[in-house]
Amino acid sequence: MLEDEDVTTTIEKAIRVQRVFINLLDTFSSRNIGKYLSNCVIGASLEDIIEEEEEENESKSGQLEPGLVKQKEGAFQVVGTVSQLETMQPEYATETYYGISREDLLLRLMECDIIIYNISETTRQVDEAVWAVSALNEEISHFEKRKMFILVSTVMTWARSKPLDMEDSEIPLTEEDYRRRKNHPNFQDHINAEKLVLKLGKNVKKLITYVVASGLQYGLEGGIFHTFFKMAWMGEVPALPVYGDGLNYIPAIHIMDLAAVIQNVIDHMPKAHYLLAVDESVLTLEDIIKCISKNTGTGKIQKVPKENAFLIKDLRQESVDQLLINLRMEAAYVKENFNVRWISHTGFVENINTILKEYKQTRRLLPIKICMLGPPAVGKSSVAEALCRHYKLHHIKLKEVISETIAKLEAIVAPKVSSTPDDESEEEEEEENVEEAQELLDAIKESLEQNAGHLEDQYIIRFVREKLKSMPCKNQGYVLDGYPKTYDQARELFNQEDEEEEEESRSRMMLYDKAIIPEFVCLLDASDEFLKDRVINLPESLVVGTHYTQDRFLRALGTYRDINTEDETVLNYFDELELHPIHIDIGKLEDPQNKLVIKQLIKEIGEPRNYGLTEEEKEEEERRAAEAQRAKEAAEAAEKMRKEALEMEEKQARREEWSKRLEEVKREERELLEAQSLPLRNYLMTYVMPTLIQGLNECCRARPEDPVDFLAEYLFKNNPETK
Repeated sequence: MLEDEDVTTTIEKAIRVQRVFINLLDTFSSRNIGKYLSNCVIGASLEDIIEEEEEENESKSGQLEPGLVKQKEGAFQVVGTVSQLETMQPEYATETYYGISREDLLLRLMECDIIIYNISETTRQVDEAVWAVSALNEEISHFEKRKMFILVSTVMTWARSKPLDMEDSEIPLTEEDYRRRKNHPNFQDHINAEKLVLKLGKNVKKLITYVVASGLQYGLEGGIFHTFFKMAWMGEVPALPVYGDGLNYIPAIHIMDLAAVIQNVIDHMPKAHYLLAVDESVLTLEDIIKCISKNTGTGKIQKVPKENAFLIKDLRQESVDQLLINLRMEAAYVKENFNVRWISHTGFVENINTILKEYKQTRRLLPIKICMLGPPAVGKSSVAEALCRHYKLHHIKLKEVISETIAKLEAIVAPKVSSTPDDESEEEEEEENVEEAQELLDAIKESLEQNAGHLEDQYIIRFVREKLKSMPCKNQGYVLDGYPKTYDQARELFNQEDEEEEEESRSRMMLYDKAIIPEFVCLLDASDEFLKDRVINLPESLVVGTHYTQDRFLRALGTYRDINTEDETVLNYFDELELHPIHIDIGKLEDPQNKLVIKQLIKEIGEPRNYGLTEEEKEEEERRAAEAQRAKEAAEAAEKMRKEALEMEEKQARREEWSKRLEEVKREERELLEAQSLPLRNYLMTYVMPTLIQGLNECCRARPEDPVDFLAEYLFKNNPETK
């Protein structure tokens, strides 16, 4: 009996191992569906009540019952194609395929129990999906066991569907109405694919087919609203655009909820073969964009013509069509028959905090908050600006914060001109704050008058705190330049506003506001002599009108040293919070441009946590790099030509000098030879030549066999000296 039970268990395990194919695993939608299914226990959605009992048992006893563990064994094995060769195989995937022929792809599909073709993201996969289901249908006779084909389509195949009741447009469309659906003109291929998939699934014993019409997908790192998240996050526009009147209803779904619906389709094998996958929300485009702007950007929206959507490079034609859809839909069958563990059942707006949190985590969009401290003239501002450029942070300077705040207050209290109806609600909110703004503005002016143009700490701290809490600083982060200066300023600025006095008196280590507290504290320092020399050597044009004049600088430097020799300093505050400063003595670095300082700080702070370069920034960077390279090559070529010309001139000069010297040497040699040859010539003409000529004449007349010997003998006989 035990052996039979073991065999049965082994067979059950073999049956429960199911291989799932998903196309384009490196795209947003398919990647997250594949990742979700790879973590799903096969049949888990059928056991919802049992799982709840398991969780209760686990919480009570700390362990699961042996019988229940078996139900957890087994998970989907995910395989699929990828769109790029460079794509690394995902950890959750057993196999990935790139660029294989359709014959080989069919062999891979035949090895799978479930085939999921996702055409909700791109129309380019529609043809392959149609081929895949058709090829599988032709191979039905070779199936060893039943296969399931799921087409993940889009609600755009319903885009032109008429309401069920023309007088009551609030009645939603459901799965039962799928035969009445009318597609968007640009999604004709999608609806044709849906019809074919449903048609080829009639032989349910061999091939069972389903169509899941997905709402507009959002969540995690991407989705249809990613462009708006990015625009708001980066602060690219003062107000997020809403195309058209924004009153069109958008059926949507979180990508993980879509994956859960697909899991339920696999487990339940429902009788209905056409299913809708949308959440329960009834939201317009304006509702969604306003929510994104409020929680990520300026909080403002601007209605623009629909045609303006095509001006945004990140929005494809398909995306524009989806954003302009106007449908009210309800996933009635899914709601009534499936066990979906919803992440965003109530929709985008009500779950924005969760959606935004996961978006930041998956995109690694985390703010970098830096406090830059140090004495005057140490280079805080120049280093802060460099860090802001590198990390795309916001540079917070006291003067600018104060001037911006005063300008905003003056704008609030200024008389309003006539406006459009869209601005009426915003104006009503502003009118409520006019009196408060006027009071604050009067108090600021009074403080400036009483303190010789200096603003009291209470106002500065308030303004800086509001700046740190602003959405741009919360999103990207900031570099706070030269502030706070004292322990008290730091405590008032960073401590929690709702902290009670009893808690303050009970502990010196106050609770701080995690939303605005800096992550890095950078202290630049140098000796007084170094700083004085630096200021003395500054150009006069940079000194005039600044605090770098001799009297003001020395006074500011003295004040800084006095403040930082007290028992409680701003550094003490950060030390109490275990935010130990990065200390750099720039006086020890021969680095007038602060390049070494910036490099060291970047090493300490780490990699950027923001979006990468935009296409425009990449093009601009490539253009600058190309221009710099061309300039470098031109400079090198010019320098080479200059050196070559100089060398040629030097060679020519040396050649001319050498020629002159050679001619001089030759002349001197000729003169010497002539001077040396004159006595010898006279001697030869007097004593040698007469006898030699006679001997030659005699030799010519006699013509002896050995003329040289004859001539020698003749000269010997007729030597004048022997006669």
